[in-house]
Amino acid sequence: MTMFLDVPATGFTGNILDRADEIRRDTAGLIAMRARPDARWLVLDGLNPVVKQAEGGPPAILWAYRSDIPHDALSIFLGMGPHGPRFAAAAPSDELVADFGGKVLDARAAGSLLPAPEAAIVAQARSIIDWHQRHGFCAVCGAKTELAKAGYARQCQGCKAEHFPRVDPVVIMLAVKDGHALIGRQPRFPKRFLSALAGFVEPGESLEEAVRRELWEEAGITTKRVRYLASQPWPFPSSLMIAAFAEAEGFEVRLDEEELEEVRWVTKDEVRAALAGTGDFLAPPPMAIAHTLLKAWVDEA
Repeated sequence: MTMFLDVPATGFTGNILDRADEIRRDTAGLIAMRARPDARWLVLDGLNPVVKQAEGGPPAILWAYRSDIPHDALSIFLGMGPHGPRFAAAAPSDELVADFGGKVLDARAAGSLLPAPEAAIVAQARSIIDWHQRHGFCAVCGAKTELAKAGYARQCQGCKAEHFPRVDPVVIMLAVKDGHALIGRQPRFPKRFLSALAGFVEPGESLEEAVRRELWEEAGITTKRVRYLASQPWPFPSSLMIAAFAEAEGFEVRLDEEELEEVRWVTKDEVRAALAGTGDFLAPPPMAIAHTLLKAWVDEA
């Protein structure tokens, strides 16, 4: 019998747009979409979204008209929404702020302040536009590249190589043993803030191998079985966080002090208190997948 996982929702997920891959190479169709009266643009100013906010209400994306977007702005197709085509553009926010009461919202704050589907759209737009801004030249021959496939590729103007937006996989995990979980703090974290350990997946290794390697390298913990929990796009600039639990073989820790300043084995009661804001350490915020990991662990029977 096929088994399906009940995967929890995480921050920056819930995008309701149809990304409509079949029309990305349809140049005429895309021009027609841009001209539609219901076409709208998410504006990113310095990679931060422009939003609107009614007095006393939550923020929401300020969907701009085509006439509000500079003709030479970097613009990409996001997908088809229930109210028409949706695009994103890297552009100044001055006119939207002056004429429509918009304001620039920090992209990290968007994960917790915007409705989940809109935060997910911001993650999509930010990652792709940031990639375009970093990849103006071909990695094969060094010639200039130009936007292609409605924003989902760049094509070299020299050797004609195609380049596609990259996603960097990152494992984030809790080593668990006998009712305890291992959490830690990087030197750059605020004092008292503790979170799940994490690291980039390296070439030539599976996710499970990356989990085991990172726990060994950072904390000297050897682990056995690895269990997947959930994933999260993290658009800073374009990571995919993959959350997991790993069964630890022992409690003894050997700390990599360049990576971590502190690690601690904690109980479920300690984590519950931290998630409620009453513990002796600070837990990750709800938008972070580390929060999802900790909550899933304490909620397990």
